[in-house]
Amino acid sequence: MDKKELIEKITSEVIAKLKSEEYRENVSNSSTQERYSNYSQKTNEIISSIHSPADLAKFIDHTLLKPEAKEEQVKKLCDEAIQYKFFSVCVNSTWTEYCARKLRGTDVKVTTVVGFPLGAMDSQTKKYETRNAIENGADEIDMVINIGALRNGKIKTVEQDLRAVLLACRRNTVTKAIIETCLLNEYEKVLASELVKKVGYDFVKTSTGFSSAGATANDIALIRKTVGPKMGIKAAGGISTFEDAMLMIKSGATRLGCSKSVQIVSS
Repeated sequence: MDKKELIEKITSEVIAKLKSEEYRENVSNSSTQERYSNYSQKTNEIISSIHSPADLAKFIDHTLLKPEAKEEQVKKLCDEAIQYKFFSVCVNSTWTEYCARKLRGTDVKVTTVVGFPLGAMDSQTKKYETRNAIENGADEIDMVINIGALRNGKIKTVEQDLRAVLLACRRNTVTKAIIETCLLNEYEKVLASELVKKVGYDFVKTSTGFSSAGATANDIALIRKTVGPKMGIKAAGGISTFEDAMLMIKSGATRLGCSKSVQIVSS
């Protein structure tokens, strides 16, 4: 079976499951844990470790990506990340060095976005942006894939773009590829996830939060079905309550990108 046949087979299986009444009923019920046990042992471990909203903090990238963000807001982001023990702050590259200084000596990581939010710049530009961000203190890179190339069927271009950014990273840099699920059909979501896994990224990330929609439980489940139980999945965009966050985790997410993080963990 070649790669195209494999992807079509996976897509058919997952779409059939997504259309079932039982799936839709379970995925909308945030108290149902049994439904999700097939996706990942890691998912079950995460769920069992969360006893209160505050326990979610270690799975959250505390995010501020607004272009109009001021220094006082970024300082607040870092202060909140330290106070609530969020996993990382997620910022545009102009703030990477600032955040790295503010967070030095703490356990909070710095996540920097690359090719954000459109993913439509050339690979060499993304490669430079990645290298510069890491030199300025980024621990993790969230890059936006070449969405247009994917939708045009230019799979080699997408793969080369992913590799260019990965090659610019250090061995210990955590890498996430944003596939912008709201712009893709089911086949393209599966294909994008397969490519991200093939190239060797640590995470598939759903969304930038700057397009027409953010993460959905169905998309998280589809990605988990595609990449298997070990790979990381970051749900981002539209997560504003503890219930939203738990639904994403129960669907298979292992990291959350949130701008309303304090509200979530304080609820």
